[in-house]
Amino acid sequence: MNAVILFLLSGIGTAIFIPIGLPWLRRLKFGQFVRDDGPESHLAKSGTPTMGGLLFMPVIVLVALLAVRNPDAWAVLLVSISFGIVGFIDDYIKVVKKRSMGFRAWQKLLAQLLITIGYIMYMMVTKEEATWIVVPFVEGFKLNLSYLFIPFMLFFILGTVNAVNLTDGVDGLSTSVTIAVLSFFFIADVAYNAGLSSLLAISIGALFGFLIHNSHPAALFMGDTGSLALGGLVAAVAVALKLPLIILIVGLVYLAEVVSVIIQVGWYKKTGKRFFKMAPIHHHFELMGWKETKVVYIFTIITVFLCAVALLSLGIV
Repeated sequence: MNAVILFLLSGIGTAIFIPIGLPWLRRLKFGQFVRDDGPESHLAKSGTPTMGGLLFMPVIVLVALLAVRNPDAWAVLLVSISFGIVGFIDDYIKVVKKRSMGFRAWQKLLAQLLITIGYIMYMMVTKEEATWIVVPFVEGFKLNLSYLFIPFMLFFILGTVNAVNLTDGVDGLSTSVTIAVLSFFFIADVAYNAGLSSLLAISIGALFGFLIHNSHPAALFMGDTGSLALGGLVAAVAVALKLPLIILIVGLVYLAEVVSVIIQVGWYKKTGKRFFKMAPIHHHFELMGWKETKVVYIFTIITVFLCAVALLSLGIV
């Protein structure tokens, strides 16, 4: 089926389905818990329905059933769904069971590790040159990771999934940045004829439909249910296209979110003071006086620019 039709089906389907599903989330009291040490403007968001992934992921799956036939695309989607299930359990514990930390750290890591190992094994069993990856800025050059492939991919997938998760903290931020990143992968997939373009068109359309309700002021948050699913999608697509290194470019916003948390924690342990006003870094800019909308469009513009750089680095445009 044509990618444009799939894009429209999932986008319109999500935009229509969310208003139908929102009352259901409210009845179940799936409302957002807001930290009282964060930006003051966020306190008004307390109680806004979360777990938005429950409303856009089913649309992606249903539309994919109509058109996606590539086994690699279904493997990618299964990874995304699996991480989304981990996120749902985490959200459920936090929101319904009222346990602020959700999953215990070791439980969450173990679940994510099992999903990641399963996908790595799939790639190694089904793909020729599975351990080779594309090196940006060196056209036509690939690097064989050999015995380093498994530890590298474990680090890459787990890091990317949780980086996307950290980016979800401002209305529409993770959604907008991820639309740009997936659009880059769509163009790359068409250029490489890798067979993921239908799934990517469906996913991008669904996120546009979700953004209608997730942009400021958000009527719905994606929660870990959605952000971990998106993280799994981004990571799995990058691996399938042999482009994990490209995340250093197109996913710079994700990387900045992770690094800001690492710096904040390390600096606080060493000095007893905060390096940033608040981490992840999007909250730092909010506390500097940026409005949420400014954070979103600046971070998204940066991502779009870097996606263009990434396309040039691969010789696609």
